[in-house]
Amino acid sequence: MPSYTAPLDNIRFILNDVLNVHETLAQLPGFEDATPDTVDAILEGASAVCQEVLFPINQSGDKEGCTYSNGTVTTPKGFKEAYKTFIEGGWTGLACDPAFGGMGMPHVLNCVMQELICSSNMSFGMYPGLSQGAYEALHQFGTDEQKAMYLPKLVSGEWSGTMNLTEPHCGTDLGLIKTKAADNGDGSYAITGNKIFISAGEHDLTENIIHLVLARLPNAPEGVKGISLFVVPKFLVNADGSIGARNGVQCASIEHKMGIKASATCVMVYDGAKGWLVGEAHKGLRAMFAMMNAARLGVAMQGLGIAEVAQQNAVIYAKDRLQMRSLDGVKEPSKPADPIIVHPDVRRMLLTGKAFTEGSRMLSYLVGLSLDIANKHPDAAERQEADDFVALMTPIVKAYQTDMGTTVANLSMQVHGGMGYIWDTGVEQYARDARIAEIYEGTNGIQALDLVGRKMGVGYGRLLRRFFQPVSDFIELELENEAMAEFVMPLAKAVAKLQQATATIAQKGLKDPLEAGAASSDYLRMFALTALAFCWARMAKVALEKRESDATRAEFYESKLQTARFYMTRMLPEYESRFRMVMAGKGPLMELQAGNF
Repeated sequence: MPSYTAPLDNIRFILNDVLNVHETLAQLPGFEDATPDTVDAILEGASAVCQEVLFPINQSGDKEGCTYSNGTVTTPKGFKEAYKTFIEGGWTGLACDPAFGGMGMPHVLNCVMQELICSSNMSFGMYPGLSQGAYEALHQFGTDEQKAMYLPKLVSGEWSGTMNLTEPHCGTDLGLIKTKAADNGDGSYAITGNKIFISAGEHDLTENIIHLVLARLPNAPEGVKGISLFVVPKFLVNADGSIGARNGVQCASIEHKMGIKASATCVMVYDGAKGWLVGEAHKGLRAMFAMMNAARLGVAMQGLGIAEVAQQNAVIYAKDRLQMRSLDGVKEPSKPADPIIVHPDVRRMLLTGKAFTEGSRMLSYLVGLSLDIANKHPDAAERQEADDFVALMTPIVKAYQTDMGTTVANLSMQVHGGMGYIWDTGVEQYARDARIAEIYEGTNGIQALDLVGRKMGVGYGRLLRRFFQPVSDFIELELENEAMAEFVMPLAKAVAKLQQATATIAQKGLKDPLEAGAASSDYLRMFALTALAFCWARMAKVALEKRESDATRAEFYESKLQTARFYMTRMLPEYESRFRMVMAGKGPLMELQAGNF
């Protein structure tokens, strides 16, 4: 059976020692209640509910899955009770507006919570996760009446939310949607059409489900400029806020999937369902991205969360499993063989998982903290800089962390050997669950195109400067620090290559967009590797300082330094091969005729 322990030591190290979140949060109006004691209590409470309530039903939920019958979906045994416990703890409203019943805590804490949920039960996390996207869209673009009607119940978790974007004939290319919205003449619209792959579209956890649906108004412009967003409740809501009549929306079926089987993935049919416009007509894309960007950051946390729990189980197994003797002599003479953790290739796999999870955790939390600054900082320039950084890093963390979530889950299976392929150990579930994260909320190829096609060119490279400037400042500051040389020099070389690749793509891409497209995935990978190198260099700096000042935790800080060395020498060098791929141009990809594949 698998196990999971929330990595609170590592989380606190990043929040408190590296990012100094309390110092930053103290400058942001509205976070006065986010004191160190309160934050620590939240971490303890979040870890408890995830370890004790969500994790125990993860494997059983995978085995049972959701069941569908006559338009209704039943979640696996224990999910309703777990959801009730979850919302009673206020976890659905952790980072939501207090005006609607939320705790008003920083988004960086929401990132922590998302990681813990995804490690303990990724399927369960889909239900409150989709509600968060609906909350974001309505909070930013809804009318006062819509906010008053829907947000308190979404925040409390009594109602849940969804995003209805995809249709059978269109996924990424939303300009092709056919769902229609006809004016009813009373302020509402009749929504008609079919949607597929709707996570949490139907279930038995909440009394109402609030669907956010993309549709076209009559005579709407072609393409994405003609998309509008509508709020369509499963049950209509009466003027006093009570549940009314059933709306014209039905779940036609659920998908039978490779993973996240306890999350209902639904085919939704809208047959003249009543909906109300959210935001401006034909401007639904803006509101959609409010949902999508929140979802993409959440999916990045899924990659991290799955990697963390898979890594934990790989380490436990590697310390227990006896196979052969160490190549340099017996390590456990009292046993018939040595534990497999002595073998170099096993250590390579374990260190890859450790370096990724600890490095990407810092990067994720840095993005989360930047989102808080973008939303709350009193200085407009500071808000803009932070917002730029979040916009730049969103496709990078979504793509890289989900790619690596699958990689680390597969490495965990490999460490387990044949036992990893068996359902009982629980490890193969992580590989199955992780795989979807590379696909939904925009495939990772789309994230790469977003990076080179949209983010790179904003403000003549303004977004890029939000990364390159602080990294360059850090390198310059630490160049004379001899103790940091082994961490700073590899970072500096990676940054130089990344800047060269950036200039090449910008130059070629202006003349031929296929050049930018051909380089995009390798460029994103280069960027992610460099970003993690920056994170590891920063962690190494803190570990060096703390190792000298806190002898009681010297082993913890030494572990950080050893992992940083592994990252810099065994993982970061991948950027060099990615650089060559970027520089190869479009030719090797585009010359072969389709008929010759």
